[in-house]
Amino acid sequence: MHEVDDELREIKREIIESRGLVIKTNNLTNALSADIKSIAKRQQTYEGRLWQNSAVTYVVFVVVVFAVLKFAWDARVDAIKGETEQKSAENDRLKKESREMEERDQDRARAELKATQYYDLVRQNKRAEIVDGYDAITKEPLTKAEQAVFADAVEKAKNELAMLAFQQASDKARAQRWQEAANAYEESLRYKDDSAIAPSVRLGLADSYRHLGRQREAIPILTDLGETSPDKEVQDDALYELAQCQTEIQAWNDAKNTYRALIHKFPDSHFVPESKMYLAQLTLLH
Repeated sequence: MHEVDDELREIKREIIESRGLVIKTNNLTNALSADIKSIAKRQQTYEGRLWQNSAVTYVVFVVVVFAVLKFAWDARVDAIKGETEQKSAENDRLKKESREMEERDQDRARAELKATQYYDLVRQNKRAEIVDGYDAITKEPLTKAEQAVFADAVEKAKNELAMLAFQQASDKARAQRWQEAANAYEESLRYKDDSAIAPSVRLGLADSYRHLGRQREAIPILTDLGETSPDKEVQDDALYELAQCQTEIQAWNDAKNTYRALIHKFPDSHFVPESKMYLAQLTLLH
C-alpha cells in the first residue's frame, strides 16, 4: 500500500512536471510565434523601405541620366548651331567677295571701255571734249598709267584752248568788239587760269571791262597785276590801265598815286611820258 502511494505520488509529480513543461513549451511556442511575427513584420517593413529606396534610386538615376543627356544634347545642338552660323557667315562672306569681285570686273571692263573712248578723243585732239569728259573719266577705276596719260592730255588741251580763246579775244579787241572780247578772255581763264598767258589774259579782260564801262570790275584785276605779275611788261601796262580806270571813275588821288608808282617803278616804260602828262593835269586840276 505504501508502495502504491509512492508510485501515485511519483506519477502525480511527473504529471505536474509534464504539465509545467507543456505550459513552458506553450509559452515558449507563443513567444517564438510572437518573435517570428515581429521578425516577419520587420522584414516586411525592411523590404518595403528597400523597395521604396530602390524606386527612389531608380527615379533619381533616370532623372540624372535624362539631365546628362539633355545637357549633352544641348551642347551638341549649340555646337551644331555655332558651326552652322559660322558656315553661314563664311558663305555670306564668300558670296559678298564674289559679288564684289564681279562688280570690280564689271567696273574695270566699263572703265576700260570708257578709257578707250576717251583715248580716242586724245588721239583725235578733240580739246573741248577732252576737257569736258575729264571729270567723268577720273571717277573710273583707272590704272596709274592711264591717269597720268589723261592728266597730261587734259592739261595740254586746257593750255591750247586757253591760248585759242586768248587769240580770239585779242582779235575781237582789235576789232573793238569789247563784249565778245571779254567773253573770250573769260573763257580762256575758265580753261586755264594759271597758264603762262594768264596775266596777259587778265590784262586784256580788264581792258575790255574798261571799254564796256565796267571800270570797277577791272580795277581789282589791274591792282593785282600791278602788284604781283612776274611779267614787267604786263605790270606797267596794268598800272597804266589802272590809272586810266581810276581817272574815269573820278578817283583822282588813287589815279595820281598809280601814275607816280608807274613812273617810279618803270622809268623806262613807254607809258612814262603820258603818265607824267596825265599826272601833271590831275595835279593841276585836282
